Amino acid sequence: MAAVATSATRTLLSSHHKLFISPTSTSSKITNLFLNNYRNKIKTSVCFSSISSLQSSQETQTQTHSRLNVIDILEKRGLLESITSDNLRSLASSRDKTLKVYCGFDPTAESLHLGNLLGIIVLSWFLRSGHQVVALIGGATARIGDPSGKSLERPELDPQTLDKNALGITNIILTIFNSSNVVILNNYDWWKDVCLLDFLKQVGRFARIGTMIAKESVRKRLESEQGLSYTEFTYQLLQGYDFLYLFQNKGVNVQIGGSDQWGNITSGTDLIRKILQPDSDNEAYGLTFPLLLKSDGTKFGKSEDGAIWLSPSMLSSYKFYQYFFSVPDADVIRFLKILTFLDLEEIDELERDMKRPGYVPNTAQKRLAQEVTRFVHGEEGLNEALKATEALRPGAETKLDVKTIKAIAEDVPSCSLAYDQVLNISLVDLSVSAGLFDSKSAARRLLKQGGLYLNNSRVDSESKRVEPQDIVDGKVLLLSAGKKNKAFFSQRTVGL
Repeated sequence: MAAVATSATRTLLSSHHKLFISPTSTSSKITNLFLNNYRNKIKTSVCFSSISSLQSSQETQTQTHSRLNVIDILEKRGLLESITSDNLRSLASSRDKTLKVYCGFDPTAESLHLGNLLGIIVLSWFLRSGHQVVALIGGATARIGDPSGKSLERPELDPQTLDKNALGITNIILTIFNSSNVVILNNYDWWKDVCLLDFLKQVGRFARIGTMIAKESVRKRLESEQGLSYTEFTYQLLQGYDFLYLFQNKGVNVQIGGSDQWGNITSGTDLIRKILQPDSDNEAYGLTFPLLLKSDGTKFGKSEDGAIWLSPSMLSSYKFYQYFFSVPDADVIRFLKILTFLDLEEIDELERDMKRPGYVPNTAQKRLAQEVTRFVHGEEGLNEALKATEALRPGAETKLDVKTIKAIAEDVPSCSLAYDQVLNISLVDLSVSAGLFDSKSAARRLLKQGGLYLNNSRVDSESKRVEPQDIVDGKVLLLSAGKKNKAFFSQRTVGL
C-alpha cells in the first residue's frame, strides 16, 4: 500500500568493441490570490479558459472511457510512493469528479531524459483513466534551479537558452501525447509579472522557515560542504506558488513528481490550504512516484556517455532501443511494469517464460525495448531502431543506406577520410589502418575463416579492394570483423 502522508510528514513504502571508420520582468501586483475571488471561481467551476479547445478534447476522451482507479493502477505497477491524502484514491474512481493533474519539467536541457519519462508515464495513466493532464514547463523556475537531489547549484542559463530548451521539451511532450491530449503551460507567463514585495506580502508570510529547513532536499544541502544559496532555498516557494496559481486559475488539483519532489509538492498543498482555505470537496493533492533505480540501487537512466535523452536529435532511437535491450534480467520485469502499458497478466507470463527451459535470452528485454521506444519515438522511430539493429548483424539481408548507417554511427567508432583515400584501397589494409586488426596476417586469417564483412556482405577474396559501388550512396561504408568489431568510414570531402 502506498503511504498516505500529511504535509509535514511522510511514511514511505514498505560491450561491444566497435570502431566507426527573456525578457526583463515587470513588476505588478500578484492577482487572483484573494479568497473571495477563489470562491467565486469554485461556484462557476474553474476551467482552462485560455485553452478551451484542448480541454474539450480531454473531456471527450473522459466520457468515452470507463473510469479506472488510476491510484490503484499506479500502486500495482510500482509507480506509487506517497499521496498527501487517501481521499485522492476515492476521487480517482468517482465518475462525478475529473482530476486535473500536472507535472513540472524545468528546461535545464534541450531534451527531457529518462528520469523525466516516469512523470510522462504517470500523466499518461491519468489520461488513460479519463482525467485531464497538464505539463508545466518551468521557464521561470529553471532560472533558479531546484536543489532537490543535487549536490551543487545548477549553472545559470541565459534567456535564449531557456527558450530554446523549453521549445525542445514542448515538442517532445506534444509528440508523445499526440498533441491534443495534453495542455502545456509555461510558468514564466505568470512569474514575469510578479513583484517581489507583493509576493513576500501575499505568499511569503504563509511560509515557515522551520518547515522549509526541515525539507529533505534543503536539509541535505545545508549539511553539505557546498551549502545552499538563498536562491535555491526559495525554490520550494516558487514551485508551491505554481501549484497555487494552477489550482486557482486553471482548476488543477493534483501535482505529481518523483519522490525527491515531496517537499516542493507539499509546499504547494500547504500554501493552497492556508491562503485559499478550500473546503473538503475541493482539496489539492500531491502524489509521488519512486525514482527509477536498478536492482543494485544505482540510478537507471545514465550510460557511460551520459543521460539517456528522449529527443532523437540528442540520442538516436537505435541507441535508445539498445539501452533497454541491455537491461539485466534482474530488472526487466519491474521495468516492464513501470515503463510500459502492457497488461500485468502479460508481464507475469513473460516472467514465467524466463524461468522455463528453452527460453530465448533477452526476449523480455526485446519487448521492453520495443514498447518504450514506440512510446517515446513512435512507430517510425521503433522501425528505424529495429532496422539499424538488424543492419549491425554481419550477413544481415537488410539493405544498408546512408540513413541506417548513420543511425548507428554514434555507437560504432568512426573515421572520416577523403573519398580518394578509400577508393581502390585493399580491404585488408583498410581494416588494419582502422584498428580492427593488429596486423595484416590477422586480417587475412579472419577473412579466410569467413569473418570479414563489407557492408554486411562477406568478403571472400584477399585481393578485394574498395570499389565505387561499395561506398553506400557515395558517402559511407561499414567494415565488420566478426560479430562485434566494426568500422564505419565516411567521406571527408565529396570527391564525386
